[in-house]
Amino acid sequence: MHTNPIPRGAGLCFGGIALTVSLISVFADLNHLQRYVFVYTAVAVVFAAGFIDDRYTVSHKLKFLFIIAAASLVAFYGIDIDSLGHFLGYEITLPAIVAIPFTIFAITGFTNALNLTDGLDGLAGMISLVMMGAFLWIGYVNHDELMVMLSSIFMAATAAFLLFNWYPAKVFMGDSGSLTLGFVIAVLAVRATHFIEPTAVLFIVVLPVLDTFIVMTRRIQRGLSPFAADKTHMHHILYNRYEDVAYTTILLVYIQIAFTIIGVQLRHSDGFLSLILFGILFFIMLNLFDQRIKRRPKQKKRRFL
Repeated sequence: MHTNPIPRGAGLCFGGIALTVSLISVFADLNHLQRYVFVYTAVAVVFAAGFIDDRYTVSHKLKFLFIIAAASLVAFYGIDIDSLGHFLGYEITLPAIVAIPFTIFAITGFTNALNLTDGLDGLAGMISLVMMGAFLWIGYVNHDELMVMLSSIFMAATAAFLLFNWYPAKVFMGDSGSLTLGFVIAVLAVRATHFIEPTAVLFIVVLPVLDTFIVMTRRIQRGLSPFAADKTHMHHILYNRYEDVAYTTILLVYIQIAFTIIGVQLRHSDGFLSLILFGILFFIMLNLFDQRIKRRPKQKKRRFL
């Protein structure tokens, strides 16, 4: 959709600025942020991995190692998923031996999931704004300095970037931007589980999560590797249908906003019902974004003939 070369290093600018402002806030101990220096160190590690990939194109395995190391740093210092929430009145808590690996897996998975949504102009940046806006509100209501500062600084930087990334984009965020945003949102999501139900957090970060689950499920159904590259993501399917970048992006952002509002409303609801609702929505989206549906009736007719 772009006929001219587009620079992909914008993440170095807005991500670097947001990280610099964050580090200044830490060293100045603004809002007692020095106790969270490990979080910003982890963000810097992921940012460095993205920058190296943008500049030299490194292997996926090396990027995973950087992200896993950063996620481990965050998890070992206490920002972890130590509870799965309340189900039918009972809380399911996780011992540290399970909570830490599970947190590392969740942060690493979501960081890469957001990276995969960066396929249309403005899409990754816009849905990131929506998710960080929800976490900003949760942090403000619960007086959490880390959530407020981390989300507000990166929201401001992302909003400035979107002025140049909206269709037709003049710059791309690259991995230095998408991996950093994904990691920041993942950390905010894990932190939010200390204040609201984890199942509600699922709705707030739903679009990258659902997209990744649906694409991997579809690949397995076709006998392919779940990590194989293809163009069956939600934004690919919608763009092929409407052939309008801006409209497709806006439509997906509206979907993200709707799910985020549902997540905020379910923040103190029983996780059992929320999980059932999430499963129903996953089934709907799985079938809604299935390119094979039109071919299935023809295939059945051939079998009978």
